[in-house]
Formats: sequence, structure tokens, C-alpha cells
Amino acid sequence: MIAAKRRVVSCLRWHVEQDESGVPSLVWHFDQEVLDAEAAVDGWCALITPLSAEQADPGQVLIRYKGQGAVERCYADFKGPLAVAPVFVQHNRRVAALIKVICLALLVFCLIERQVRRALGTEQTMAGLYPDNRRVRPTGRMVLYHLGELTLRIGHATDPPTVQITRGVQLRLLDLLDVDVRRTRWPQT
Repeated sequence: MIAAKRRVVSCLRWHVEQDESGVPSLVWHFDQEVLDAEAAVDGWCALITPLSAEQADPGQVLIRYKGQGAVERCYADFKGPLAVAPVFVQHNRRVAALIKVICLALLVFCLIERQVRRALGTEQTMAGLYPDNRRVRPTGRMVLYHLGELTLRIGHATDPPTVQITRGVQLRLLDLLDVDVRRTRWPQT
């Protein structure tokens, strides 16, 4: 039972022996050939792809596989920060309209992320997104989290409205998004 639970059944060899007085004893050892074969393929994984050898070599297949995380994160964004509370709609047109609105929001979400990453250039990382100030690749979620804390101070007749920036990372993100906060307009009522 222990051998099966620890997954060593394939390399464990055992048999029961009896000594001169007839007392049975269990004799066991690990098969070194099986251990060596297991060690030779340790860390290898099989990737199955519909691509032919002419379309992609093994290195390119691995790169495409490693890029799968970005796709999965986009699905998580679709289900996560853009999630809508349950809405009971009675017509198919309204369901389709709701899905279109969510897809448009996801498109804007992804375009914001793309614009920030493009503006960063080849480095693709920036500091200030996390409290420990480590350099990370910005995501749409991080960008909107930091920009979500911006406030607009409504002005008066002689004092124009201003965006109140409380942290340097907000200013950096606005610069990367090419947003000029000095040209704020009066809110439309």
C-alpha cells in the first residue's frame, strides 16, 4: 500500500525468504536500471500539436505552449473583473446585447494592457505596481487597479477641474497611455 501511494511500485523489487529455522522475512531493493531510466526522462513532457514539422520545430511548439498562459489569463479576465451580477433577461436580444457589452469592455481592457506594454518598449517591465517595488510586466488588471484610485476635483468658474494623482505609478501609467491630465474638461451634466 505504501509503495503504491508513493508511486514506487515500478522500481521496487521484493520477495519473501525463509531462514534455516523457517522464519519468513521480507527482502526488498530498488531496481537501479528502472531508477536510471526514470531519471533520464525526469523533467520531460510530451506536447501534442496539430502542427506539422514544417510549420513548427519542437522549440517553437514549446514557445507556443508557454504562451498559453496569456490566453488563459484573458479567459480569466473575461470571467473575473468584467463579471456581471446575475441578470435575468427575458429576450435573446438582451442576452446578446449584454455579451456584446462585456466583450467590448474586455477589448478596451486588453487594449489598455497592450498600449502600456508597447510604450514600455523592449523591456516590457516596470516598477511600482507592487508594494515591494519589483519589476513586473503590467497587466490590464494592475493598470486599472492603480488608475481606479484617481479622483477628479471639480473646479469652479475660475478654477478648472484637475485630476488628483496621489502616487508616481499613476503618473507613469498615464504617460504610458499617452493621457494628458492637464487638459481635463468640465464633466458633462
